[in-house]
Amino acid sequence: MRILSKDLISVTEAARILRTNRMQIIRLIKRGEIKATKVGNAYVIDKKSLGFSGIYKKLTTEDKKKVEKAVTRTVKEYGDVLRKLGRE
Repeated sequence: MRILSKDLISVTEAARILRTNRMQIIRLIKRGEIKATKVGNAYVIDKKSLGFSGIYKKLTTEDKKKVEKAVTRTVKEYGDVLRKLGRE
């Protein structure tokens, strides 16, 4: 299948992004919870309709600072727990 846009993905790709299976994605499409277009026997989904459009944008300098602050705080508060989990 030829990709028409970098923002269009298959049901399989959507399942991978949402960490579920293809049938669950198809159920969500049929219930109208995910917008998709039928092309032949397959569905094509716009990534933005998954509700994760923020994942695909570039972080601003301010966003990077917020993330760094959150990571630093988390490591400071939960460092011992994170190290234990890392060993499992």
